[in-house]
Amino acid sequence: MINKPRGTEDILPVDSPLWQKIEQAAREVCASYGYREIRTPVFEDTALFQRGVGDTTDVVQKEMYTFEDKGGRSITLRPEGTASLARSFIENSLYADPQPTKLFYLISCYRYEKPQSGRLREFHQFGIECFGGTSDATDAEVIALALSFFEKVGVKGLKLNLNSIGCPVCKKDYNEKLREYFGQHQDKLCETCHTRLEKNPMRIIDCKSEICSAIAKDAPKMIDHLCPDCKAHLDKTLAYLDAVGISYTIDSSIVRGLDYYTRTVFEITSDALGAQSTVCGGGRYNGLVEELGGKPTEGIGFAVGLERLIMILKSQNSDNLIPQNQPRIFFAAIGDNADIEAQKLVYALRQKNCYAERDLCGRSIKAQMKYANKLGAAYSMVLGDDEIAGGKAELKNMADGSVQIVALNPDEIYDIIK
Repeated sequence: MINKPRGTEDILPVDSPLWQKIEQAAREVCASYGYREIRTPVFEDTALFQRGVGDTTDVVQKEMYTFEDKGGRSITLRPEGTASLARSFIENSLYADPQPTKLFYLISCYRYEKPQSGRLREFHQFGIECFGGTSDATDAEVIALALSFFEKVGVKGLKLNLNSIGCPVCKKDYNEKLREYFGQHQDKLCETCHTRLEKNPMRIIDCKSEICSAIAKDAPKMIDHLCPDCKAHLDKTLAYLDAVGISYTIDSSIVRGLDYYTRTVFEITSDALGAQSTVCGGGRYNGLVEELGGKPTEGIGFAVGLERLIMILKSQNSDNLIPQNQPRIFFAAIGDNADIEAQKLVYALRQKNCYAERDLCGRSIKAQMKYANKLGAAYSMVLGDDEIAGGKAELKNMADGSVQIVALNPDEIYDIIK
């Protein structure tokens, strides 16, 4: 027997309605905010992620699925969505359209890491990216869209945490302060953070090592070292959030795990799983498009891990909110003539986008009716030689057991069961 690869999951039909509900909510919320769907390749040139995500990140150093294709090119399965969208924004000249460019995606991503509950090697994301939004109001709009999405799918216990990690101007001075601070604890840092200390000390704040995390708690805070422009940007963003009644908490420990972030960074958590669990992360990346060869273009976005979101919704007993695909009618047939008639009626009703069902396994009439019950059919109709000869049959309401005689006419049947 061949099993699925470690760190992957089959999304079975019983769970598909919940996934569809989430995807539909994403599309509806994005439409109301003017975001359009984009679909990019599942694999890209490896250099895209090395330059865009950053070669000091865990994603690039440890987690990417990278291979050489038959042409000798280094190819990587996408570990996240933002870099691919920035590449597409440049390559397809979307910057020539009226700005900002508002995009959303529903994609699968791939990272080679230890599989955990809600964190797989193949995982799925819903995300948005806004390129060319220069106003501080863009930050507030993106955050509002994320919260609107979670409210629409029914996530409870939400909390917004945000921070500013400044721009290259204030980051330069801040990184020197971090090198000075972490240098005093260099002998205790993990091996990865030894490299980060010189190349990108801010990444140490985001380290998952308990020792490094404990040391980082007393490190200087970026929010206390913002340049005037970054401080003004943060204040204006908070004013927009206040204006629409969105509550938030300033959390100086949020730096996000990818190198392209600048200024506003945020996370949305939920206490639905008992403790606060991050369900969304995002922020600004004003230098990413330029880093990838485009003209200087501001950008901001977020991503939601759908596996984690599914876990939260299930923990909240939201399954009863999911519309199950149950047949409106089940035709049980006795004999060859009735079997043909059932086929005709089922086909005609399906042409009207009405879910009609019939037996495909040669069951007895008793077993067919049991099957109709298991499917949750709203109505049933038994067809035999007498019904075919008379052109009429009993239509049974499976909920209350009531019966009415109707003609074997798909239009008439449809008018009753639709």
